[in-house]
This record gives sequence, structure tokens and C-alpha cells, in this order.
Amino acid sequence: MPRRNEVPVYRPDIYSPQAILDPYPHYAKLRELGPVVWLPRHRAYALPRYAECKAVLLDDKTFVSGDGVALNPIANRLSRGTTLNSDGEDHARRRALVAHRLTPRALRAMRDVVDRQAAEIVDAALARRTVDGVEVAAALPAAVVPDLVGWPVEGRENLLRWGAATFDILGPLNGQAVRAVPDSLGMARFAHTVAKQRKVLPGSMGDDLLRAADAGELAHAECPALMIDYLAPSLDTTLSAIASALHLFATHPGQWQLLKDDPGLIPNAVNEIVRYESPLRAFSRKVARDAEVAGTALSAGSRVLVLYASANRDALEWDDPDTFDIRRDAARQLGFGHGTHGCAGQGLARLETQAMLRALIARVDRIEPAGPPEWARNNIIHRLGRLPLELIPA
Repeated sequence: MPRRNEVPVYRPDIYSPQAILDPYPHYAKLRELGPVVWLPRHRAYALPRYAECKAVLLDDKTFVSGDGVALNPIANRLSRGTTLNSDGEDHARRRALVAHRLTPRALRAMRDVVDRQAAEIVDAALARRTVDGVEVAAALPAAVVPDLVGWPVEGRENLLRWGAATFDILGPLNGQAVRAVPDSLGMARFAHTVAKQRKVLPGSMGDDLLRAADAGELAHAECPALMIDYLAPSLDTTLSAIASALHLFATHPGQWQLLKDDPGLIPNAVNEIVRYESPLRAFSRKVARDAEVAGTALSAGSRVLVLYASANRDALEWDDPDTFDIRRDAARQLGFGHGTHGCAGQGLARLETQAMLRALIARVDRIEPAGPPEWARNNIIHRLGRLPLELIPA
């Protein structure tokens, strides 16, 4: 089995500002080097290919999240008490507390309301015609998710910024993460205040958590972290997917026409969008016991970096992976994670993204670029920061 000094080494920083803005050349070089690549800057083994990423995500007893998924110890310490930072029965217990809110049946009951909100958002965008696609993409999750989680109306104007920061600190301890600390702490302070003063909306997920704490099913101190746990991912992954959809259909008009001609492609289109522009770049896992991945020996206590976005462009798994094609069977994409720690809010993200696509194809003839797009800088979330578009009415 290869030892560390025999494992391929990749020295460039995949979390540099330029690599965050354009990560795909780095992913391609990592995949070329092999299934396991040592990153000396981050003292972690990168997994850039699909097969190894999926295998590690499915083995949550060997590759654990309970010691954190960040590449820095400070964020791993701060994120204790979340579903993201837990394993086994502890993880299952936390997810079960709010699982009923995210079942297929519960989501189906939301569909009409979400469809109506999406239609209103697209109608308002069409009235302006020239829009920032990121603002259009943010509107639906910003309307749906805070109500579901139970955040009071006061303070919601900060949630998108705070949510992005809670992801940003989960990379290495670089300048990007350090700059995100004040906003991440702002989110934590707000959540503690909301829980302590019981300002959550009646009948919401937050209300469920506080009632469960009252009944002794969890500690009251756990409630704020769990509220953040479901808010931040549900906002940022959905915003990323919807904005990427707008960008991809603006730059691939043939694919847009395919979707308009066959709305039945919408669910698969969402999978292809998430495969092609994965909202999550990477999370780490700690190796709990001596293990082997693709013939490489990994000692207990080391860290692997699961590169979701790279796995979704792996030519060993996908035909012509750098081509965006909504006819592709992309259901096995890893953009929402996989296994026990697969994104709990992915059903909601799919519901909202599909609602926006239905509203768009019914009302918009063409989506055209109206200026160069700008990508946001975030260690973990890959999404657009600005997207000038012109919407041509049907």
C-alpha cells in the first residue's frame, strides 16, 4: 500500500482566491494525479474522483464527522452540537427531531404555495426585464426557508450574509475564513437570542425544537445550533442551484429550448445543474481507524477531503463531464452529499428549484446574458455573486 511519501502531492492552494473563483482546473489536475492526493498546505488527503468520494461518504463509521468537517480546529470546535458535526445515534437523534418537516409528504403539501411564490418572483423579474439573476435566485429561498425554520421577521435581512459566513469558516483557516468570523458569530448570537426569548414562529421547525427541549428530548442549549443547521444549508445550496440554473440556461440556449419543449425534464435538469455547478465544494472527514482508500493507507487521526464538485466532473464516472446536458442521467450526482450526512434540506432545495424552472419556462422565451457574471468568494459554497440577465417574455 502506498505510504504518504508515495502518494501524489498537489502543492497549489485549492482555497486561494483565484482557485475559489475558478476551481475546475485544480480539480482536473487532482484527478489526473490519482484517486488520493496529499495536500501539504492543508495536511489532508484529497479525494478528487467520484468512486472514492462516494465510498467514503457511505462509510461513516471509518470516516467520521463528529470531530468536525472543516479544515481548521476552531470551526470544528464552534460547530459542535450540529447534525453536520455528529455521528451515529447522536446524528440520527438530531435529524429525527425535525425530519417530519422535510418528508416527501410534507414537501408535497408546500408545493402549491411555493409554486405561487415562484410565479410572483418571475412576474416581478419580467416587469423589470433586466435583472441580477442572483437576486432573483435568492428571493424564493429567502421567502420559504426562514418561515419553515421559524425565524422572526426582524433580523432576516442578515440571514443570507450570515448563512454564507457559516459555510465560509468551514474551509482552512485562511483570510477568507477569518473575515467570515464576525458574521458567523452574528448568526450564532441571533439564534441564541431567538431561542432564549422564544421568538420563533408558532408551528415552525424552531417551535418543534423548543417544545422537544421542554419535553426533555434535547437540551435547550442545542436549539440555536440546530436552527442554524437547517437554515444556512437550505438557503445557500438553493440559491446556488437557482442562480446556476439561470446562468447555464442563459449561456446554453439550446438546453433552455429543450426544457421549454419538454417540462418533464425539469427534475433531471436540477440534477444536472447540481452536478455541473455543485453548490458544495468539499468537506473533510476524520479517519477514525486505520483504513485504506484506493490502495492508499490512511492512519487513524488523518483527514480526507471529499471533493464533491470534482467528483461530479470525473470522466471515469461521467461521459463528457464538462458538457452541460439536461438529458443526462445525473441522479447519482454528489452535489448534495451522500449517505447518512446527505443534505437534509435537499428535498426542499429541489422543490424550490423546480418551482422556479416551471415558472420561468411558462413565462420566459429566452434568458440572455446582460453582462459578465461574477462568482462569489466562499471556501465551501460555489455560487454566483452577481449575474446580469435580460429576461425576454414569452
